[in-house]
Amino acid sequence: MDWFVEYYNGCGLAIKVRRKIYEASGVQKVEVYETESFGKMLVIDGKVQLTEFDEPFYHEMLVHVPMLSHPNPKKVAVIGGGDGGALREVLKHDVVKVILVDIDRNVIELCRKYVGIDEGAFDDERVEIVISDGKEFLRNCEKFDVIIVDSTDPVGVSDTLFDREFFKLAAKKCDIFCCQSQSPLIQKEYFRILLENSKVFESWRVYTSCVPTYPLALWSFIIAGKFDFDMLEEKFERLKGKTRHYNPDIHRAAFALPEWLKKEVEGCT
Repeated sequence: MDWFVEYYNGCGLAIKVRRKIYEASGVQKVEVYETESFGKMLVIDGKVQLTEFDEPFYHEMLVHVPMLSHPNPKKVAVIGGGDGGALREVLKHDVVKVILVDIDRNVIELCRKYVGIDEGAFDDERVEIVISDGKEFLRNCEKFDVIIVDSTDPVGVSDTLFDREFFKLAAKKCDIFCCQSQSPLIQKEYFRILLENSKVFESWRVYTSCVPTYPLALWSFIIAGKFDFDMLEEKFERLKGKTRHYNPDIHRAAFALPEWLKKEVEGCT
């Protein structure tokens, strides 16, 4: 038995692993582990992307907050998300078309074979998979009701999903946009870049979730565009019994920011 350790800015996370299930290198280095306490774990370029234990804390908040903030989302794009977790959650809604855009085919294929959190989502007839850089996809794509960005850290192949040009393109291509925005505690530089670039939307807000196996557990998201939180309970009826973490109460509570984070956000407005 061994330990997987991820370091970030003077601290780190150690997870006991039973074995490495698979490893492949290509566009990115992709590793799948079986852990002692958290089930299977996906690691990309040395960074934990998910564990089976707490991935719903992330994917459900990334997806259901924007989806239930739209009056009737039918066409959705997921940019990144090659593990299939966000795709799985989108398909719990009454959608007619979902395009998943990922630059790395390896991630999709390895996650389908060795992780399996998509629960068959990749094979759903409503899903189209596009292997492409997300920004290049946005240049020529149709308009969507909701665009969700489920990216890795803003380095390497994901770097183009964090710049101002990407946000400007996204603002033209959807009613509601949502992205993960890193740890506001230990990754402040990344967080501030995303706050600054989200200003291309007329309306945007920050919300948070606790994801224990992410850097310092507190994780942030940005929702932007024409969103509202009316009738959450009524909209949630179609999801009842299908979520492990998300509900209307946690939706609203996620936007209650502590004073230090309010000041951080206000400093970018």
